Amino acid sequence: MTEILSDPIFSELRPRLVRLAYRMLGSVADAEDIVQDAWLRWLAADHTSVREPAAFLRTIVTRLCLNELKSARRRREAYVGSWLPEPIFDPEDADAADDITLPLMMALERLSPLERAAFLLHDVFGMDFDDVSSAIGREAAACRKLASRARAHLVKARPRFAIGREQGLKLATAFFTASRTGDMAALRALLSEDVVVYADGGGKVPTSLRPHVGLAAAMLLHEQLARVFRAQPSRLIHFAVIDGLPGFVTIEGGNVAQTTALHIEQEKVVAIYCTRNPDKLRHVIGTIPH
Repeated sequence: MTEILSDPIFSELRPRLVRLAYRMLGSVADAEDIVQDAWLRWLAADHTSVREPAAFLRTIVTRLCLNELKSARRRREAYVGSWLPEPIFDPEDADAADDITLPLMMALERLSPLERAAFLLHDVFGMDFDDVSSAIGREAAACRKLASRARAHLVKARPRFAIGREQGLKLATAFFTASRTGDMAALRALLSEDVVVYADGGGKVPTSLRPHVGLAAAMLLHEQLARVFRAQPSRLIHFAVIDGLPGFVTIEGGNVAQTTALHIEQEKVVAIYCTRNPDKLRHVIGTIPH
């Protein structure tokens, strides 16, 4: 890392490269590995022949991610239970974030690797299709078609009703209080009729293997959890915006146990995303305010 920081060009571009790799792969650890590999290739490159370092490095990261996606998809086919992307905390500076939310990240999983790359590079990271063409090795016209197909698949995953950060965290606070104190009436008032609860334990901690669909199923689950929380309290660390959604981080038994992100539309929670797989929470520990 010290060597990277000593290179002003790579150091400046690194956060954006990590974000691109994370959006491509859904894994913080894999994104960091990809960017480290890109750094080694940058070191070996003839910098005098590189006219646009940003475009050069985006191309390297994109191609490395496309290669990684092949093995990542095989791993996810064998994944135990619901798969969720590793949680990341959005910066408070809106200009430093993008408009990709957790539901959209999950929808990206259903795209082909090339559709995913074309959509992210053009629609999210603002590259023109000539540069996208260079990055993924397809004609510009083909890249337009790839991005268009991706948009068509992602329409339903895009938020229909934007919610402000402050209001979202206010509702997350109400959800945490109701769910941890066992106030089922207050909790019911927060949930939509078609709410879905996803829990990702990766087969390493106890979680439901399938989503809980509908208000009745969600309420039954939280009634059971309320009894667990009375016996083993779930302690709040802090509230945060997690992959574009309001949520919070909790501790159980002295360890970071879960991130919870809430998809909210028209003041109602329509989806709850609980990440409990300890492998996906390792990077969270270093980002927790003390």
